[in-house]
Amino acid sequence: MLGIRRRDFVILLGCGAAAAWPLPGRAQQPAMPVVGLLGATTPHGYAAQLGAFRRGLKEGGFTDGENVAIEFRWARGDYSRLPNLAADLVSRRVNVISALGGPPSALAAKRATSTIPIVASFGADTTGLVESFNRPGGNLTGFAVETDLMDPKRLGLLRDLAPGVVLFGVLVNPTYPPVARQLQQLEEAARAINQRLFIAKASTDSELDGSFASLQREGAGALLVAADPYFDTRREQIVGFAAQQRLPAIYQFREYAVAGGLLSYGVSITDAYRQCGVYTGKILKGAKPSDLPVLQSTKFELVINLKTANALGLSIPPDVLSLADEVIE
Repeated sequence: MLGIRRRDFVILLGCGAAAAWPLPGRAQQPAMPVVGLLGATTPHGYAAQLGAFRRGLKEGGFTDGENVAIEFRWARGDYSRLPNLAADLVSRRVNVISALGGPPSALAAKRATSTIPIVASFGADTTGLVESFNRPGGNLTGFAVETDLMDPKRLGLLRDLAPGVVLFGVLVNPTYPPVARQLQQLEEAARAINQRLFIAKASTDSELDGSFASLQREGAGALLVAADPYFDTRREQIVGFAAQQRLPAIYQFREYAVAGGLLSYGVSITDAYRQCGVYTGKILKGAKPSDLPVLQSTKFELVINLKTANALGLSIPPDVLSLADEVIE
């Protein structure tokens, strides 16, 4: 190398090596873990639930945007989209899949991967999900939101509020995995109290409009909206229909009563989402789903909207009112 002395060459070589090899203080930071949130519903109207999920994560030491990232995939009530959304999260190699929104999300996630850990909210039927609540086995655990088992209890509460109504309308989603059991339990409960039911089915917006029309045509005098994530995404439309038709109606979650529904009875969905966040944090720290027992609902809420009752000209029986966890006035 003409014009460059050996000493200068050694110095230049040393500088090049320094540029190529990072100093200890500038070592590459580990990649931020990613949680894939697979939702059967929609982000609209779910700020409280997502806030609860983030609080659960934070209890485990993880803050969204700081030391964990969340990738959202929403089916918006169309369960047919869930398999592709789950497959997309798997292809992105997320660290954990949080499948929220009931059995449809849980089943789609479980079918998409047997290796990525899954924290799910699901119903009482664990077929294809876990071996048992105490020993889940496999790669899935979570929170059993057993709200679909409570439809018969809701039927009894509705009967207490509208004892003279001859025909109750029941709105169910035929694509919801537990629908057969829901219908069986509702029909058995109706026979026990000699209550006639008209079953209206909807899984799309056009079917929902058709169900509204059929409920009017059949002369339903009260409405039970069966537990189903799709209905949660159409909460305003369903509550609005009941108000327009002056129907006493009962729903699964508090959010319906807050939106103007007469009565809700079910588990605290925000508590379930927080618990799922806690479990997600534990898995990010190294826990295995098979070692985390499935949590079960222990917090139930009966919420009555007195403003809606007054608008319908209904008087809430004192024994029902005394059971309320919350009264909206």
